[in-house]
Amino acid sequence: MTAPAPALAELAARLPELRLLTAPADLEHYGRDWTRRWTPAPLAIALPATVEEAQAVVRWANEHGVALVPSGGRTGLSGGAVAANGELVLSLERMNRVLGFDPIDRTLTVQAGIALQAVHDAARTHGLIYPVDFAARGSCSIGGNIATNAGGIRVIRYGNTREWIAGLKVIAGNSELLELNRGLIKNSSGYDLRHLTIGSEGTLGIVVEATLRLAEPPPPSQVMLLALPDMAALMHVFALFRARLKLQAFEFFTDVALRHVLAHGAQRALDGEHPFYVVTEFDAADEAAQETALAAFEHGVNQGWIADGAIAQSEAQAAALWRLREGITESLAPHQPYKNDISLRIGALPAFLDEIQALLGQAYPHFEVVWFGHIGDGNLHINVLKPEGLAGAEFIAQCEQVTKLLAAALQRHGGSISAEHGIGLVKKAYLESTRSAAEIALMRGVKQVFDPNGILNPGKLF
Repeated sequence: MTAPAPALAELAARLPELRLLTAPADLEHYGRDWTRRWTPAPLAIALPATVEEAQAVVRWANEHGVALVPSGGRTGLSGGAVAANGELVLSLERMNRVLGFDPIDRTLTVQAGIALQAVHDAARTHGLIYPVDFAARGSCSIGGNIATNAGGIRVIRYGNTREWIAGLKVIAGNSELLELNRGLIKNSSGYDLRHLTIGSEGTLGIVVEATLRLAEPPPPSQVMLLALPDMAALMHVFALFRARLKLQAFEFFTDVALRHVLAHGAQRALDGEHPFYVVTEFDAADEAAQETALAAFEHGVNQGWIADGAIAQSEAQAAALWRLREGITESLAPHQPYKNDISLRIGALPAFLDEIQALLGQAYPHFEVVWFGHIGDGNLHINVLKPEGLAGAEFIAQCEQVTKLLAAALQRHGGSISAEHGIGLVKKAYLESTRSAAEIALMRGVKQVFDPNGILNPGKLF
């Protein structure tokens, strides 16, 4: 789908206040996400400032058969925001305001282009929190978070984005403006199209406004860094800490990941080298809770599950420990990593980890593989780094052969090829490892109803 120049001119004439960008630098900037695998080639970039403008763009796209790629912060890792085939990128970045706060319902209504960090800041001004959080908070947008049902570092305590969406305004692919759920806590009046939209990767509709539930701030917490002798200890320590403490986060990474973060400017927190590490945060409102944490740590040491550890004594130290985990993605970016973002039931992790370690060791004998992830919710990130001198296309081809094996292993263990970045372009070949043929057929039917002309993010997901 491409639009002739007259159609774009008509859009500009129809919406004289609409910002349209066509400069090559803008096309490249807005036409890609963090995958960097496809050459961006959008028709133009539309930046509406209002719901009415966005709806008018969708209406125009239907009239002229123009494909649209909804765009937020473009921090995704599955190619969901890539425009490589002459699509019009519909960027929501100008629609970035807080629209209202309801102190009774404890909800914050925002435009879809607002950054996650700005939502955190707005919630704090009312003495509350929006608890979904991850490292890209400064650049990712709420609309993009909703489109992929983003998770992050505190899912173990608060759940995914889905749990915090009280209502949505969505422009469906047929250009209808839908107001979904309207902030209700109970609403048993048929299909909940709000939840159907969440995680749909912009293929059903474009989120333009969201009403977010807020929460009480958690009690004071402490952050602890643990060094573990082997991967088997990982699940033992998780079970130990979950049983004794009120966990807010439980994140793991390997020595390889740590080396990259340290090289990127982070500070070492423990002496010596260890194969696996955990950053965990837990409620520590009083001295008794802190003593319980230390007792759990000592028990882990006595069992041989923990080799060393450090506990933050200040907010600055806590931030430094968290940087060891949150700085991984940024530190790996120069190495053009091939990424897998996978998910399993927590109970299925031990058997899967045993199998997949052996698989990756055999499949990538000459590649550097970096593991990290959210053990508390069963989400693992596997990053394969491109060796210098190996052509990008050859590197990706080799990695995709292994991803086929990984997808088969996930299917055997009941997992998902995508935990929190969507299917997009990268993973659509492996959708059948996660969804049955009957499910996929129904999903295609839903897409047809919402987007009868197929203009929204074509080529993604299916």
